[in-house]
Amino acid sequence: MRSLDIGASGMLAQQMNVDVISNNIANMTTTGFKRQRVDFKDLIYQNIDKPGAQSSDIGTLLPSGLQLGLGVRVGSVYKIHEQGPMQITENPLDLAITGDGFFQITLPDGETAYTRSGVFQINENGSIVNTQGFELDPGIVAPQDTVSLEINESGEVFADIAGQINLTNLGQIQLATFINPAGLEAIGDNMFLETEASGTAQANNPGTDNTGTIRQGALESSNVNVVEEITSLITAQRAYEMNSTVIRTSDEMMQSVAQLR
Repeated sequence: MRSLDIGASGMLAQQMNVDVISNNIANMTTTGFKRQRVDFKDLIYQNIDKPGAQSSDIGTLLPSGLQLGLGVRVGSVYKIHEQGPMQITENPLDLAITGDGFFQITLPDGETAYTRSGVFQINENGSIVNTQGFELDPGIVAPQDTVSLEINESGEVFADIAGQINLTNLGQIQLATFINPAGLEAIGDNMFLETEASGTAQANNPGTDNTGTIRQGALESSNVNVVEEITSLITAQRAYEMNSTVIRTSDEMMQSVAQLR
């Protein structure tokens, strides 16, 4: 019976759907997290009578034919890169992006990773680093006698140095954009890697070429909507139960056939 395999494919698909929703809910407080969504695809169809096939000797055609679907599968799981709400922290090294850009992080192997999480700190050398200790790219180094840092919307970093009246310009933060951010490869720790699907990173100063602007003393919260996720979770649970009912019904039908005398 086809219905056994169809019901099983539905249960497997909804199981993965619940996995994705669970990950969204688990990261509802993760800085800069982007929620994921499952895209379902129907499986191939069995053509018993193909639409448009000749149905008689006089040339009449089947208007719809007879096609039987064989179930469902997960086509893709992709991130939705919409803006998350702002959380004011008043921490001078907390940076939020308003727009489409990504901070650039230099990994230990020299590769560049990209992130929306603007939680930064100063390491023992005065460099601005993320929570893993990886340096911001381009690198910004604060002198030892720096009293405070000022970062404007355009990404310019200024230092208030003890004994000096004027602020010292330490450098320029750049943001990267992608033609298809959904094609980025997530590697954990709020970071992504460039792929062929995402396109090549385009680095520009904040405020130019749709990169967005930087807000100091704030963080971008997760864009997970808890109400929507709970609703989706309930829907997935009911869909899983209904597919299990399909399998149970098919089993009862086969049992009825086996008991015929």
